[in-house]
Amino acid sequence: MNEKNLLERIRNGENETTEFKTNYSKETIETLVAFANKKGGMVLVGVDNHAKIVGTSIANESVQKWLNEIKFKTEPAIFPDIDIVNIEGKDIVIFRIQEYPVKPISFLGRFFIRKNNSNHQLAANEINDIYLQSIQTSWDSYPYIGANISDLDEIKIEKFIERVNESGRFKLVGSPMECLSKLRLIKNDMPTHAAMLLFSKEELFFNIHIGRYKTQSLIIDDKMIRGSLFESVENTITFILSHIKVAFEITGKTSQRTEIFEYPLPAIRELVLNAIIHRDYKSPTDIQIRIYDQEITIFNPGGLFGGLEIDELKTDNYQAQSRNKLITEAFYLTKDIEKHGSGYRRIREYIRDYPTMYFEFEENSGGYLTRIGYKKQRILENDFETQNDELSDELSDELNDELKIAPQSTKNIGIEAGDDELNDELNDELNDELNDGQNKVHQYIIEHPGQQSRDISFYLKIPYGSVDRHIRVLLKKNKIERRGGKKTGGYYSIA
Repeated sequence: MNEKNLLERIRNGENETTEFKTNYSKETIETLVAFANKKGGMVLVGVDNHAKIVGTSIANESVQKWLNEIKFKTEPAIFPDIDIVNIEGKDIVIFRIQEYPVKPISFLGRFFIRKNNSNHQLAANEINDIYLQSIQTSWDSYPYIGANISDLDEIKIEKFIERVNESGRFKLVGSPMECLSKLRLIKNDMPTHAAMLLFSKEELFFNIHIGRYKTQSLIIDDKMIRGSLFESVENTITFILSHIKVAFEITGKTSQRTEIFEYPLPAIRELVLNAIIHRDYKSPTDIQIRIYDQEITIFNPGGLFGGLEIDELKTDNYQAQSRNKLITEAFYLTKDIEKHGSGYRRIREYIRDYPTMYFEFEENSGGYLTRIGYKKQRILENDFETQNDELSDELSDELNDELKIAPQSTKNIGIEAGDDELNDELNDELNDELNDGQNKVHQYIIEHPGQQSRDISFYLKIPYGSVDRHIRVLLKKNKIERRGGKKTGGYYSIA
């Protein structure tokens, strides 16, 4: 490396492949090990943390002494390249190390990996993951101890083979066990972990704990899902669908009704698939899914795999690796997933038409947590329900601005008039007796006191805009009143 390139590297500061040290020490060896376990890198001894060249003292025997220490304190032993460069009359020692082919390397029995501009000590499960990754295999490819072929459900296998052949991505011919052997799901007449997870007759107790939460501590529905992975995906999605809201868009002269879910269903499916396919099945922790009023969270045991960073996931240019290679391949062959590593790109596309929706993710408590929800209340969550004096034209403007349940136009979702027309229509209705729609809403409130507009719309299958209009009339006519806070209150009959 010439002086110009070296100075440029120093100016760029510490990063994933560069570290500065004022003097050689045990931290130098630790960093070299962290580099070897990642992408390789360079330690510059004689440069301080502020990228200032301070130089270092080098005796005649220093270099050989350092090399011997690095050799004897690492396992397997590593041998970095060492150069001495003089810049501005000061000596800098450059240690270079390449990515090691079989990982991980340890330093005095501890394992480190480079993350951004610092060294991260590996936990036991991370050590195992890095080793399996380096030898191009995965945990799910090893035989399931104590299991045999008779533990597999042949009906599940036949259904899988049928789906694979229908997908067109691969052609499976032969008996069910021959097909599984071709896919390496059976080895030496023994089912692998992947085969048991996909086709076991008995439940293996890799649970998905899913619940509907009203608050952090109040659970209104709860379920433990277990079984084969394909079944678990469908059962999990079915539970989620039963607890998210749906609106209806009336289109065309035939008044055809289209369902509009409050979350893009392909995004929900993608998140569930990611959780089930990429979880760490060596961990005893369950997948945990929580459905709140305005957010769904999914916690997955096992952090990011293969050196992938959170910041990389936020871009559309990342390369993901699979913790469970055979399970991933099985879901790819059935077309449940597309090209591996493209899931988050598609999720961002799915929610693009939901302008108030967020999608967040982080490593959390030894696992991985995703959140999808709304930055502010949407039409199904927003009451638009204040007391009589606050029912003004502003509500109509807000209704038109915020009704963005899906990419479709809002004009047909129970709102067919502009602000002036809506106000005129309300005034006309106030002068008349209650119509059928108002009577229906009023009767529902009598029978179900404390309900909010979104719940009334959902259970009566009446567009939210119509329910909102009926409620305004009922409030004006003193048939009902609003009690409680905006989020927790509801409507009660007073007539």
